[in-house]
Formats: sequence, structure tokens, C-alpha cells
Amino acid sequence: MTTENQVLDAQALRELAQRRSPKACQCSLGACEGWESVSGDRWPEGAVQKLGSLRATLDADGAPLPEPSFAEFHPTGTRYESPEAPIAPLFFPYNRCDVFACGQCDRVLLQYTEFGGYYVDHRVRALKPERVVDAPLLDA
Repeated sequence: MTTENQVLDAQALRELAQRRSPKACQCSLGACEGWESVSGDRWPEGAVQKLGSLRATLDADGAPLPEPSFAEFHPTGTRYESPEAPIAPLFFPYNRCDVFACGQCDRVLLQYTEFGGYYVDHRVRALKPERVVDAPLLDA
């Protein structure tokens, strides 16, 4: 059982997605195979439930962790927006995601907010358990 404040690792994320039984998507988000910008009117506010987060802010001893890495994980040459890109929780943008369940289609959704100089962009990607990888973040 997950709680909305629980920090999920790769194994817990994969298991969470495998326990769901997604139906054909009927929600306002659409497929979201890769990262898609989602304006506020497309986010199904009343139909989603937060399941947890991939944003670890404290270590096992309760000490604050440094800012999450901006390193991406693409060992096979995929790109950030690619539907085939791996979902590696320690890497950007996954290390800044919250995890939700859609009550309309029962999918698990990853959501993070991109902040630029003059914009805020909410992005969503549907979680596919076969894309989750437990890749270690190596120190630079």
C-alpha cells in the first residue's frame, strides 16, 4: 500500500503499475506515451489520486539530500520526449515527479512541472512498467 507522501523506488514504481488494470483511456489527458504538456484544464483534478513521489528530499538518516540531478538516462539513444525512453527514477525528469492514478482509466501517471525563465509547464507521462529501469546515478 502506498501513501501520497511515500517516495517510490524503481521496484515499487514497477510493481505499482503492474497491479493496475488500465482500461482504454477515457480521460482528458490522452495517451501521454512520452512527456506531454498538460494545461490545467486537461488535468482531471477530481479524477486523479496521488500515490507517491519519486522526489527524495531526505536520506535514510533524515539529512537533506542535494538538489536532484539533471542527468538523463538514455543508453539506447532515445530522447527525453521519446515514448521508448526508459523511466529511470534517479534521473531527470523522473527524480522530480509525483505519481498519480487516474480514476477514469486506471493508469499510473507521472507528473512534473518544468520551470523556465518565463513559463511553467506541467508535463505528464503514462507509466509503462516495462520501461522502468533501476539505473544507478553515478557521481560525476
